[in-house]
Amino acid sequence: MTPAAYLDWNATAPLRPEAHAALLGVLAATGNPSSVHAAGRAARRVVEEARAEVAALAGAPADGVIFTSGGTEANALALCGSALPVAVSAVEHASVLAARDDAARIPVGGDGVVALDALDAMLAARGPMLVSVMIANNETGVIQPVAAIAELVHARGGRLHCDAVQAAGRVVIDMASQGIDLLTVSAHKLGGAQGAGALVVRSGPRPAGQLRGGGQEQGSRAGTENVAAIAAFGAAARAARTGLSAAQAVARMRDRLEEAACRVAPVTRILGAGVPRLCNTSCLALPGAEAATLVMAMDLAGIAISAGAACSSGKVRASHVLAAMGVPAEIAAGAVRVSLGPSTTSAETDAFLRQWATQAERVASRRAAA
Repeated sequence: MTPAAYLDWNATAPLRPEAHAALLGVLAATGNPSSVHAAGRAARRVVEEARAEVAALAGAPADGVIFTSGGTEANALALCGSALPVAVSAVEHASVLAARDDAARIPVGGDGVVALDALDAMLAARGPMLVSVMIANNETGVIQPVAAIAELVHARGGRLHCDAVQAAGRVVIDMASQGIDLLTVSAHKLGGAQGAGALVVRSGPRPAGQLRGGGQEQGSRAGTENVAAIAAFGAAARAARTGLSAAQAVARMRDRLEEAACRVAPVTRILGAGVPRLCNTSCLALPGAEAATLVMAMDLAGIAISAGAACSSGKVRASHVLAAMGVPAEIAAGAVRVSLGPSTTSAETDAFLRQWATQAERVASRRAAA
């Protein structure tokens, strides 16, 4: 069921028409891309055409694209397939934080940006490492200084992996100029189908495969490719790359939403607002409220938003991202994520604002009665 106001694009983007058409076209065909007959060769062409589109989105060579089941698997492949010791930022997605029990944690400042001095000291003490830092945070939208991080990592002989699941299609990515060695992308965040992702390897050795058996993806990921989802992935990647100009309009809508939220509820806090963020992402906090209550109230009003990441088995939990930023508990407890897209309308944001004002009034009434 589609809600009246879908403001949770960071959880999953609506399927693009181009991706929908590509998906249906392949579902109607037959052929295993590993087969040598005509049907198999046709399926292989679909996979390779999509590989080229994903590579173009990342600014990387096509032979570096390894298709996976999604962003989580791509992150696991990058980290678990590395022979180097690993360091990850404290605000990474759970799929990065959980990939390696032995990974060192890189602290962030109160704005959510990686502490470069701490990273440099870690690298100086430990030597070459695989460092994993997301381009943009899924909860706050905060964008990391990737080029500066890459410079520190490469100066110590290490490699940089970036989770670009939220950034791809919203900011320009060029792995070479940014110094990114490995990059994770997910199809459904771009408007593709769920069930496809990629790890893009620009330089250095390919990570050791974690799924073995069939030799697919040049031995990096065994198992028959999800051809239909990959076809949709390629179509979505192409549309996302050519549609980057929409970012400015989305940013203006996000800014208007934040300004209005602070106007109707002056206690509102915008987390991460002081540094560069994704054009579509806003982490708003209503002190004194509970995030779970806010999400449910919005849902009852036909408005879809999230509290923290949307990948935690449907549960609203305390945000490790906000904890790492040192956000006070009362503020973090009432923080929700609103994420927009190119087709978001003012009617949708107005619906959110009306409900935001209502919830702020309820919090104020409870405090006055206490």
